[in-house]
Amino acid sequence: MKHIFTCLLLILVATLHAQINPGAPWPDNNGNHIQAHGGGIIKIKDTYYWYGEERRQGLDTAFRYVSCYASKDLMHWTFKGDVLKLSDPEQLGHHWVLERPKVYYNKQSKKYVMYFHLDSRDYKFARVGIAVSNKPDGNYSYVKSFRPLGFESRDIGQFIDDDGTAYIVFEDRPNGFHIAKLSDDYMTVEKDMSLVKAPMEGGAIVHYKGLYYSIGSRLTGWDPNPNKYATAPTLEGPWTEFKDIAPPEKRTYGSQSTMLLKVDTTVIFMGDIWKPREQWNSAYLWMPLKIGEGKLFLPEPAPWKIDVKTGAWSRMTE
Repeated sequence: MKHIFTCLLLILVATLHAQINPGAPWPDNNGNHIQAHGGGIIKIKDTYYWYGEERRQGLDTAFRYVSCYASKDLMHWTFKGDVLKLSDPEQLGHHWVLERPKVYYNKQSKKYVMYFHLDSRDYKFARVGIAVSNKPDGNYSYVKSFRPLGFESRDIGQFIDDDGTAYIVFEDRPNGFHIAKLSDDYMTVEKDMSLVKAPMEGGAIVHYKGLYYSIGSRLTGWDPNPNKYATAPTLEGPWTEFKDIAPPEKRTYGSQSTMLLKVDTTVIFMGDIWKPREQWNSAYLWMPLKIGEGKLFLPEPAPWKIDVKTGAWSRMTE
């Protein structure tokens, strides 16, 4: 009887959450709030994998954890476990930092390559770390850390172009933020495509109808701010002036950019609503953008759903 009740409860939860509710608790298949903060998504065949910072309560503070979730529809997510459990890899000391994990699949090596921001408590280490796995859902093994092209690197973002070329976006506090191409094996950074000389972090890029759109967040720490966007005909630029993605007084509806996910003709803004004193309760703001002809706008968040086969989406109030 207990087993039947549990099954019925899970079915009810799934039915109630056959949509995306920006800013609300987002339960996984076990009914737990998804812990994939500062994350990134890749698609392997018909399955999306979402990686992020594991922030649940009760974790061993000697380690840092990266979680993984899988979905076929972007609305229902199955927890695949903590695919990276890492002790201090570079003797960085107490309160060392692992943030914004992003995973790429390398067809050449058939390896899954995870990049993340690796830092000391005072944020002076400023490097990327790399871990690899033979499977998308781990386990991942730490390989090394480095400063991409010799520059400081803090917040990172990922971008995979329509031709499959992989890039990393990284924030270099003294100079701006870089858009850089990964090497063929994804184990290092090969070429700087652009240095956008603006004080921005949380970089995210999408290629849409022949134009590149770049989003970034101002440097205000945990506090939300008006995120901005610029466009360019190529990743090398030239980039336009940055403009607001939403009414500036809304401060991006309390969120910070982390990724732009393209599903056919729909582009989804993925943002984090950070709660620094209750990081395990930090939420997600996912919302389709109004985008095209050099313009980009983040609408007022509202429940919505998507058909991943066609990219068609609709508000639940329609």
